[in-house]
Amino acid sequence: MEQPPIGDVFGELVRDAYAVRSGIGPRPLAGGRVPRPVIEIIERDDGLINGAPADQYVAEPDEWQPHDHRALRMCRGAVLDIGCGAGRTALELQRRSMAVTGLDISAGAIEVARKRGLRDTVIAPVDEYARTTTRYDTFLLLGNNVGLLEGRDRAPVFLAALAALARPGARIIAQGTDPYGTTDPVHVGYHERNRERGRFGGQLRLRLRYRLHATNWFDYLFCSVAELEELLQGTPWRLKSVDEQDRPYYLAVMELHT
Repeated sequence: MEQPPIGDVFGELVRDAYAVRSGIGPRPLAGGRVPRPVIEIIERDDGLINGAPADQYVAEPDEWQPHDHRALRMCRGAVLDIGCGAGRTALELQRRSMAVTGLDISAGAIEVARKRGLRDTVIAPVDEYARTTTRYDTFLLLGNNVGLLEGRDRAPVFLAALAALARPGARIIAQGTDPYGTTDPVHVGYHERNRERGRFGGQLRLRLRYRLHATNWFDYLFCSVAELEELLQGTPWRLKSVDEQDRPYYLAVMELHT
């Protein structure tokens, strides 16, 4: 079968989700005038296909999960919202008169964030942005973006980039998901196969699909708190606290030690 072309899948689906919600701009139609729901297709390397509604990326604060609100209450100083998407979190911090920068690698997502009013945005990977002279007090990794640590190889590089961007005493506020409470044999078997290959059980190999395009394959990490602590070893970051009120989701706060 012919492989789909590589494109800014996330940007495309965020643009369409914003258009459906706001009524601004072209919308995908279901054979007429009714906009169809925008679904993000997530393909795992074992063949598992899942779908998730993209409307979550443009959700307003009254639609958020409780842990999102608790995360924002812990922000202080200048904030870098990493993987900001359509600006869901950064816009709320901006409304609270906090200094916030939204960073994402998706040009389409940043375009939507700007349309929605986010003033300070960056299109770049964290490693590249680490060369800037700007410094931050808080780094946000919300929306399961502990996943951006990817695994044992990538995490030290990612965390070093944040340390380069950090002011003394800076903190990372990260939301993750412990994947190991499941009894679904599809997931349990995947975890076992990952461990046999020297990976974390919840180290997913994914690509995203939307309409005609796909992303390249990438790693995305669902990990336990103990595994997160393992990834912090040998880095300048230390786990300060963990909020597990909404299990299996958790909020981890990491602080910079020099």
